[in-house]
Amino acid sequence: MIATEPPAAARMPALDRRSLLKGGILAGGLAGSPLAARLDPASAGFTHGVASGEPGPDRVLLWTRHVAGQDTRLEFEVSGSLDFSTVSAGGSVTASADNDWCCKAWADGLEPGRWYYYRFTAPDGSHSDIGRTKTLPVGATDRFRMAVFSCSNIGFGWFNAYAHAAADGDFDCALHLGDYFYEYGPDTYPDRGQAARKGLLPAHEIVALADYRIRYAQYRSDADLRRLHQLFPMIAGWDDHESTNDSWEGGAQNHQGESEGEWSVRKAAAIKAYREWMPVSEEPWAAYEVGDLATLFRLETRLTARAEQFSIGKILSGKTAPEDAMAALVAFREGDYRDGDRELLGMQQQAWLADGLKRSADAGKVWQVLVQQVLMGRLASSPDLTDNLPANLPDYIRQRILAGAMASRAELPLNMDAWDGYPAARDRVFSAALEANANLVSLAGDTHNAWAFDLDRAGEKVGVEFGGHSVTSPGFESYLSHLAPRDLERATVAHNPQLKWMDGQHRGYMAVELSPGSATSEYRMLSNVREKGAGLVSTKRIATLAGSRTLDVG
Repeated sequence: MIATEPPAAARMPALDRRSLLKGGILAGGLAGSPLAARLDPASAGFTHGVASGEPGPDRVLLWTRHVAGQDTRLEFEVSGSLDFSTVSAGGSVTASADNDWCCKAWADGLEPGRWYYYRFTAPDGSHSDIGRTKTLPVGATDRFRMAVFSCSNIGFGWFNAYAHAAADGDFDCALHLGDYFYEYGPDTYPDRGQAARKGLLPAHEIVALADYRIRYAQYRSDADLRRLHQLFPMIAGWDDHESTNDSWEGGAQNHQGESEGEWSVRKAAAIKAYREWMPVSEEPWAAYEVGDLATLFRLETRLTARAEQFSIGKILSGKTAPEDAMAALVAFREGDYRDGDRELLGMQQQAWLADGLKRSADAGKVWQVLVQQVLMGRLASSPDLTDNLPANLPDYIRQRILAGAMASRAELPLNMDAWDGYPAARDRVFSAALEANANLVSLAGDTHNAWAFDLDRAGEKVGVEFGGHSVTSPGFESYLSHLAPRDLERATVAHNPQLKWMDGQHRGYMAVELSPGSATSEYRMLSNVREKGAGLVSTKRIATLAGSRTLDVG
């Protein structure tokens, strides 16, 4: 524990189905259900600690949850000292059943680049945990450090990445690039044999608002995640699993309208629960100014404007002859794949980003950083992965490998859910970055593995990408276990000119540091996630020098 950080909270009572039922939270429907007057005593009061987010130079957004039988007015205080002897900001906010007892308040009038402590107080005099947060700097800034996370599936293991970052403590903020939780029911990713942590709540796939709220309550009951939120302000954006797998503007792979209702209703429920439970503003995208050093652009790539994903499987469906399959892929590559109207950001967000990139570069800021969800680097499967496939390989894995290799031979990418599936949209971002003369750094999650890319547009250097590995969700090693990880990594890097390094076997997080001279990602690899408290097994540092728009892998 760092001497200047707040004390750890007392251990929370276990969240179980019985207490949820007694609290009345399990009712379905978009509007949700307020708690009944007969509250379970274990569920009353401050239930899930504190959190902060949306840092600015003079303000930060504070979050807590306070359960009661009626709307409750809470007071909050912000101070430069743990004893709150001097109050720098304060105010009040109401915890209401309408927002699942979650409440958020802006603390304004703060000084830039400074650590603060905060707490909430209920009418009965009880206090929340003490949280620690930090404002963004103004003017000359020599260093800014971020702990970067994505893809936290509670069933696959313990959140050791959160614990490690909290123990490290040397970060100005945390970034979460999406898949903060997963929507599946028990025995679906992970299945029963893969699960390291049992007792998923609710015990079915989440669809209604009440379902999403319960899943957040379970995840936020994890002590390591609670501690991370207690110690650092977080900049967060959703990816797909905060709603459902492979979501897009008008639907999702994992949404069946005939049994799960209108997509618009489910999407609205997912967004409402996210904004209740996360220390985030109502803005779908936002920029954060880090002194004279950088602008961070938090993008929304999932629910606002994304066109439906292409499917290699659908393109190959019914094609039994190899020549027919290849002809179909080539026709797709020369036709629909090049459709210039397909969107990922949408026109409004694209214009906002292009203007922001130019403003940031013209102001002399060194780095323009995209805080977003999916890989921008071009990535294709190596055809060599089809060599010597074992006879006992499950058929679905064999078909996935063969389809990826065939797509690669047709000069198509591996993952149509990433920017690779939206080449015209990516080209618009790269063009805007070049026109702005930006030093572009993309931060991405989603894939569960770690990546480092040089980004280019028709051979012209655009910037670099640090793609982070997952907190717990399994990567390539889960379905390419017949390959030695180093063989997979060598073959994939060799086949993809933009890709300079990857790790295909570890969970963990990135420690990203910006300075006037360089931007660096230290990829921190955990020994495992099935054992609580497991530490690092290795690290890899990769940097880019300011103005170079290329990586120094070392």
